[in-house]
Amino acid sequence: MIIRAVIEWDESAQSYSATCPELNFVSSCGDTKEKAIANLQDAIKLMLEPIPDNLYCSNSTSEEVELVL
Repeated sequence: MIIRAVIEWDESAQSYSATCPELNFVSSCGDTKEKAIANLQDAIKLMLEPIPDNLYCSNSTSEEVELVL
C-alpha cells in the first residue's frame, strides 16, 4: 500500500511533522524526517488495526457489513 505523507519543518516546535491527508489527516512528529516518518507509520498501523471483538459494542439496532476497498 502506498500512502502519501506531507513532511514539514515546524520552526516553533523545532521538529518535523508528518501528516497523511488520505487517512483523516493522521499525523505524528519527530526530531528528524526519518523519525517523523517512522512515527507516522506507527500511527497509521494503529489506526488501521481492527477493533478487538471484546471491545466492540453493538446493540440490537445496529447492522454490521463488510466493505471491500
